[in-house]
Amino acid sequence: MDVSIIIINFRTPQLIINCLATIYEYTRKYSFEVLVVDNDPANGGGELVRAQFPDIKWIDMTYNAGFGRANNAGMALAQGRYFLLLNADTLLTDNVIDRCIDRMDSRADIAACGAMQYYPDGTPMPFYQSFNEFRKTFFIVPPSGFFQRVLDKLFPEPSYSDPEQYDWLTGAFIVVRRTVVHQVGGFDEDFFMYGEDVEWSSRLGKAGKLCYFKDCTFIHLENNNPYRRTNISWINRFSTQMQVSNLLWVRKQYGAVAYFLSILFNLFMIPVILLWKIIINIRNQGNPLADLRTQRIYIKKNQVLLRYFFKTLFKEKYLFKIKESENIDLHFTP
Repeated sequence: MDVSIIIINFRTPQLIINCLATIYEYTRKYSFEVLVVDNDPANGGGELVRAQFPDIKWIDMTYNAGFGRANNAGMALAQGRYFLLLNADTLLTDNVIDRCIDRMDSRADIAACGAMQYYPDGTPMPFYQSFNEFRKTFFIVPPSGFFQRVLDKLFPEPSYSDPEQYDWLTGAFIVVRRTVVHQVGGFDEDFFMYGEDVEWSSRLGKAGKLCYFKDCTFIHLENNNPYRRTNISWINRFSTQMQVSNLLWVRKQYGAVAYFLSILFNLFMIPVILLWKIIINIRNQGNPLADLRTQRIYIKKNQVLLRYFFKTLFKEKYLFKIKESENIDLHFTP
């Protein structure tokens, strides 16, 4: 078996049907199997998928295990010499799987590769190209050249001789060697959603290069999920689940001091953003407490982050999945 394609289902049967149709249409050169891991068998609509694609392997989880644990369950049963982790909300437009395996077969220096994500309208989807580029987005600073230069100095970009090499690969489409997974392990199972592909990439990168092939593309529909960010602003850049996972990644990859300083920075910014908004309100409206919605969201999200502080700091083995009541993006009330 050349490649095992692993897809996670969480109440998205039609998306998976559409995705599978493109896989079977375009993947001709290499043998493949499909494993679908269902994080909600009672409501996942698995019978619809299996009726159209009876040859796929179906794995039922007993709880909503999130992205990393479900993919680990799939990889544990996969038979291919390569694993392709593929989002349910994706569509292939050509033989991208065949071409990625061609590249991997010809280049033993590559541990894992990804393809470029495109929106349904055909425009390319932006992505973080390094760990440090990602970390710099955690800091809320004025959009000026001075502060950007300070961040660039603190978090310099890496330099690679290979133009296709990057720090990490997005979890929507990762082709990884089976031998590499056995060498470095699967996803860290403390992550529920978001951040797990970043942490995994840090370990995959120790076994070889991580490359994006820019002539290999796929469509990412970005299906809505209850943990996706809303109320996006300059100070609220991530959803609550994203922030919990991002800080967990910082703790695991960069240590306790980096994590503690990140939390400290977030708390320091609370009076800063409040004072800034109050001054603007006085100048524009005369009412210092007018329109503080964005600031309140920021405060509430940081209250949630503090609830996971000790578990994160002491690296407690735990599924870092926020409670429904902690999902500020869905349940914010002024």
